[in-house]
Amino acid sequence: MSYLIDTHCHLHDRQFFETEQAEEMVKSAFKNGVKKIVCIGTDPDDSLVARDFAVSHENVFWTYGIHPEETNKDRKPLKLASLEEIKKAFSTSRPVAIGEVGLDYHDEVHDRDAQIKLFNEMLQLAKDNDLPLSFHVRNAFDDFFAVVKNFPEVRGVVHSFTDSKKTLKKILEKTDFYVGVNGLATYSTLPTPPLEKILLETDAPFLTPIPFRGIINEPAYIYNIAEWLTKKLEIDFETIKKVTTDNAEQLFHLSDSGNSKA
Repeated sequence: MSYLIDTHCHLHDRQFFETEQAEEMVKSAFKNGVKKIVCIGTDPDDSLVARDFAVSHENVFWTYGIHPEETNKDRKPLKLASLEEIKKAFSTSRPVAIGEVGLDYHDEVHDRDAQIKLFNEMLQLAKDNDLPLSFHVRNAFDDFFAVVKNFPEVRGVVHSFTDSKKTLKKILEKTDFYVGVNGLATYSTLPTPPLEKILLETDAPFLTPIPFRGIINEPAYIYNIAEWLTKKLEIDFETIKKVTTDNAEQLFHLSDSGNSKA
């Protein structure tokens, strides 16, 4: 029987979710047919919190990432983990991807050169560990494509795509690239990728889908995003479930990761 996967959320982050609330949301997701959840790291420390949360929950997975906003000039200098520290973190539990990483030019306080340098380092980390990536890209696709061109073997998902049809077409031309579809799609006019290129995600606690706008987002709402896709693409629900799950399993190898409750 097919099931659903939330390929991008922040359920581990205590800035947004209390421990008991996160536990209830995991249970609610599983009851709603969302049988696997990927918690996304956004800086070295947050990534380890995601790791520990994943290790303590069956069918919850984690990624190691540094969000491009960490290069914000108004923040404290970013302290990157050494390669030895990263190796130690990965030896405890291997992440399913590097992310979220990328480029974000929506605000002038961001140092573009620093973002590009960091992005190159994260791409190299993915290459060295044979891992896919979860990309965060906003108002920066020209530089994004220029950087990833230097890593021809790269594979990953463009999380929360918010750009043009032209840009979407360019993403879809890359064989091993997928596009994350979340609640934002249910209340916007964004172009919709073909089903064979879609990964479902919530980005919880953000981007709550219709009909739950105005309340905190959670992995259980993947069901509602999939339901919206059935109408948008005119494809039956079971096919939506199967194809998006197969896509996620293929990219992240979740079947091979086997996190189990400690």
